[in-house]
Amino acid sequence: MDRQPLETPFAIPDENPAPLRGRQAVAADLADWLRFALTPVGPARQHSLLAAFGLPGNIFAQSRSRLASVAGHEAADALLREPDPAALETALAWADEAGNHVLTLADAAYPQSLLEIADPPPVLYVKGDPALLARPALAMVGSRAPTAQGEANARAFADSLGAAGLVIVSGLAQGIDTAAHRGALAVEEGGTIAVIGTGIDRVYPARNAALAREIADRGVILSEFPLGTPPTRWNFPRRNRLIAGLSLGVLVVEATLESGSLITARLAAEAGREVFAIPGSIHSPQSRGCHRLIREGAKLVETAEDVFEELRSRIDGDLPRRAAASRHASSRPRQSTPAASRTLPVAVPAHLAPEAIHVLEALGCEALDIDTLALATGFAVETLHTHLLTLELEGLVTRQTGGGFLRLYVDAARVT
Repeated sequence: MDRQPLETPFAIPDENPAPLRGRQAVAADLADWLRFALTPVGPARQHSLLAAFGLPGNIFAQSRSRLASVAGHEAADALLREPDPAALETALAWADEAGNHVLTLADAAYPQSLLEIADPPPVLYVKGDPALLARPALAMVGSRAPTAQGEANARAFADSLGAAGLVIVSGLAQGIDTAAHRGALAVEEGGTIAVIGTGIDRVYPARNAALAREIADRGVILSEFPLGTPPTRWNFPRRNRLIAGLSLGVLVVEATLESGSLITARLAAEAGREVFAIPGSIHSPQSRGCHRLIREGAKLVETAEDVFEELRSRIDGDLPRRAAASRHASSRPRQSTPAASRTLPVAVPAHLAPEAIHVLEALGCEALDIDTLALATGFAVETLHTHLLTLELEGLVTRQTGGGFLRLYVDAARVT
């Protein structure tokens, strides 16, 4: 049977009429919430227990038989077992540190958007500014091993959509996630949320430690997992439902057919969110997941404005004035180069040799190997390598895995 989303954090039964506490919940209440979250009881049973008994303190005060009648004998035994004092003390000490927050379902700051999913976590560990969780957001996800163009697209879309006032939500993974976070951080007053699949005191992958520190300083890192939780394959689908739940929609930039990004897109669709996908080369495995989503009804997008137009009616009233002004400016007539390309070159430097420009004109939106490029230009392979090196150094061409060359989105007819 399908479960209905929560309209309020949870219902307090008549026999337990104690009011909900706000953000300044006393330490005892927070300890009860943390103990409840640390108890190995599944989300469906957690939901049932909260609906039946109210606050966790009430739950722990129940008899075994009453707990078992709602959640089963195994869950009742787990709830009545003495908590791990070290785990509780560690979590409470973490919450006391500057910039750290533990949001419970009883807190006014708990994201309203997550109350709309079937199994909102009872506790969220938040590092950064919780106010960011209330702003209109778009999730951006994709391959951990993107093409150079896919990575550039992610940064550029995040930059443009962030400038328009949307918070960019992603998962701190390598590849598209990293590019999306960096694109959002490139915007003054922009915001980004990293939803992670580990305890919030861990960074995975380790190479993103510096990025995680910057996000914590200017955005939000969020986890539902207890402190110290290591990365396991089972954590990331759960993380993905929060990425989808926090957002008005999900933009898939690049994805293979086996990508976890397709899980995020499915969860978004099931939660009533919009799903967007950027098309790519028919020859690229990194585009096939996006193409499948488009065939299944995802909205094909070529520009950041395509995304914004779909979401406009849901966010106009929530955007600050600076964001609305930025968005209206971005909707003015543009050149025919792809939108969301502020971080990409859009014209050829005047100092380039005509031969190098000829090579650039021969390259298109799909990678060409050196032999095919030699046939297209009439240049010897040695000459081509010289010009391609120049173009790479100018940021106009990228070398693909396997040896092919791809032109970044530039207009070879425009010379600066």
